[in-house]
Amino acid sequence: MNDSVKAPQLRCYRLRDDAPDLVPARSDRDWMDATDQRFAYRCIPLSIANASGWEILLPFSVEATYFGGTGIDDLHVRSDEAGEKINQIAVSHFGHGILTFHPGYLFRTSPGWAIWVRGTPNAHRDKIVPLEGLIETDWLSMTFTMNWRFTRPGTVRFNKGEPFCFVTLAPHALLDSVEPSLANLSDDPALKAEHDAWTESRTKFNADLRQLDPQAVAQGWQKTYVRGEAAPGGAAPTFHVSKRRLKPPK
Repeated sequence: MNDSVKAPQLRCYRLRDDAPDLVPARSDRDWMDATDQRFAYRCIPLSIANASGWEILLPFSVEATYFGGTGIDDLHVRSDEAGEKINQIAVSHFGHGILTFHPGYLFRTSPGWAIWVRGTPNAHRDKIVPLEGLIETDWLSMTFTMNWRFTRPGTVRFNKGEPFCFVTLAPHALLDSVEPSLANLSDDPALKAEHDAWTESRTKFNADLRQLDPQAVAQGWQKTYVRGEAAPGGAAPTFHVSKRRLKPPK
């Protein structure tokens, strides 16, 4: 961790003894594994985003069928494994094709910090999309729900052990004080020189790769971002990670 940054507190209170497992998020994705030579993992921002939070995992498989319409009864939720416990996890509560999950936790964070609740980043499901929410967990004494909205009628299945909720921290209190400023890149000659050097290097490398230059082919891809290497003339970063491994709850 960067020593100049103080970590906020994250307390995860189980609402019941058999609350779903809460684990550090994974950096891998099936579709990234399936790309040619796993090239998707060369995009470090993707894998870092994948792992920048904690996942809440289903203790049993859940199937939900949406028949269309806006009523609560237009969506049926079932589980062959859960029995009556299904209502502790997944229900039709709001209507309008919305599947509601109960995370089973009450989260508390440091002042000014909130929980960003969403679906797993860089993942997708057919027929259904996650709805995101920002929860003021620095004062709230109630829990929240994780909701998914059907995009069309049909059936979806969440398997046992799959994440149904992804939580990460957000500096909620600071966002309103951020004032973006617009400038031309030419207003910062040093930064422009770095960017121009990077552009020239990238253009040359891609051209060499297309021409099957042996050195470029052996290198495969430029790794400056992975290594945290600034462009020529630029200062090395004070903080950089190429892999993220968050801590599990104690």
